[in-house]
Amino acid sequence: MADQAFKIPEYREFPTIPALVPGAMAHSKPYVANEKIQQEMGFPGQLVDNWEEKAIEKFGELLGKYRSLKVFMDSCVHCGACTDKCHYFISTGDPKNMPVARQDLMRSVYRRYFTLPGKLFPSLVGARDLTREVLDEWFSYFWQCSECRRCSVFCPYGIDTAEVTMAARHIMDSIGYGQKYSNEIILKLNKIGNNLGLPGPALENTLEGLEEDVKDDTGVDVKYPLNVKGAEVLLVTPSADFFAEPHIESLIGYGKVFHAAGISWTLSSYASEAGNFGLFNGSYEHMREVALRVRKAALELGVKRIVVGECGHAWRVAYAFWNTLSGLGAGAKDPFAIELQNQLDPRYMQPSHICEFTWDLIQQGRLKFDKEKNDHRIITFHDSCNVARASRMGNYPGGQFEIPRNVIKAVANNYVEMAPDTICESTFCCGGGGGVLTDDLIELRVKGAFPRMEALKQVADGQGVNFMATICAICKAQFSKVLPYYGFDMRLVGGVHQLVSTAIRLGDEQ
Repeated sequence: MADQAFKIPEYREFPTIPALVPGAMAHSKPYVANEKIQQEMGFPGQLVDNWEEKAIEKFGELLGKYRSLKVFMDSCVHCGACTDKCHYFISTGDPKNMPVARQDLMRSVYRRYFTLPGKLFPSLVGARDLTREVLDEWFSYFWQCSECRRCSVFCPYGIDTAEVTMAARHIMDSIGYGQKYSNEIILKLNKIGNNLGLPGPALENTLEGLEEDVKDDTGVDVKYPLNVKGAEVLLVTPSADFFAEPHIESLIGYGKVFHAAGISWTLSSYASEAGNFGLFNGSYEHMREVALRVRKAALELGVKRIVVGECGHAWRVAYAFWNTLSGLGAGAKDPFAIELQNQLDPRYMQPSHICEFTWDLIQQGRLKFDKEKNDHRIITFHDSCNVARASRMGNYPGGQFEIPRNVIKAVANNYVEMAPDTICESTFCCGGGGGVLTDDLIELRVKGAFPRMEALKQVADGQGVNFMATICAICKAQFSKVLPYYGFDMRLVGGVHQLVSTAIRLGDEQ
């Protein structure tokens, strides 16, 4: 693109470590949340007068509450294993985007206030006071982390940079220095039920229009039901699926799967969002508010199964956190959680990912496909970070890698894998996750996509790939925006269930 105000990274012949460019991204900062947003979130409306004291107090609270955070603060030996693993460092060369250096923005403050050497001899151990300059560095660089956890895969001590980032953001929220984009979205969800602020009547009209479109396209009455009591399945999907391309194509595919298998299902206007941005700012309380909406909807509708749509961090929260957030899992003592456990069908994993759901039906022979309908596509697959490195599918290790690919191969003939060091557990982030999917961070987003664009270009040039499937709403939105910067068509990205939708045979098709 010719009009951008920043330089696009140039494709490399070999994946070399970039030269250091100190301060290259120091200017990158998201918008600060306004007073109203902050206060409605339960945070101070603006930076409090005694912010340093309050920040250290919150830091100490988190260290006491989360043992892992203290371990991460103490255990790094600066071995360098993570330095070139971050997509933002690879694309910018800014040394503070090395995971170890970004962590040290917080670790240096930890040493100053929570270790004896740091209190007595701060300059000898790299300890720093939490000054306004340091706080501003936090706000800049901790919002240059997409919490993708790629660096943690390569860390010999298992230090999770995402947890460090979440803690830093939570501290900043608590003193009135929150990010506008993420906090605004959490507020919309808590007020209305989804990240877009889409009210129930608008959602109903959208689904009715979708039914008409699918009828015109297929001649089949595929339903997209809302608030149906007694349905077997509650589908909780990212709200982008309701209106934006290519997301809506996957929603169409979900409906076709349920229709073809003869399974009753419903969406909920009360819990019409799978995404949970509470994860991004490290707030357990906000994560729980979102999760409890799903529980309430499931109880009110009387469903037997809960299925999560194509959204990476939504699946991470559902898979890893719903148990403690809302009691969706064994051992919960909350009476509403016990009621839900008694209501849900124990024969199925609760919750299930839509790819697990579809793959199970394929294995049972309940879905049929005309694979040649996808022959115009040469397909590759982008593993989404939160699925790849923070969750699982199926009941075996690596299911989160195999099952989406199995679905793709069941519905299409032409599949190509990207380079092995860029997929599965080592997948590169799309560059827009973790709360940075906002246009005030567009330079960061474009540069962060660079390693994935390199891997995509290899298979596009060498094997003719013209479609990159993924199972994350943020990945779809991010790639749709940044692909043109690297010379690709924005329509090159889409969902796995977009492919399913193209190939599936509907039972009453003429």
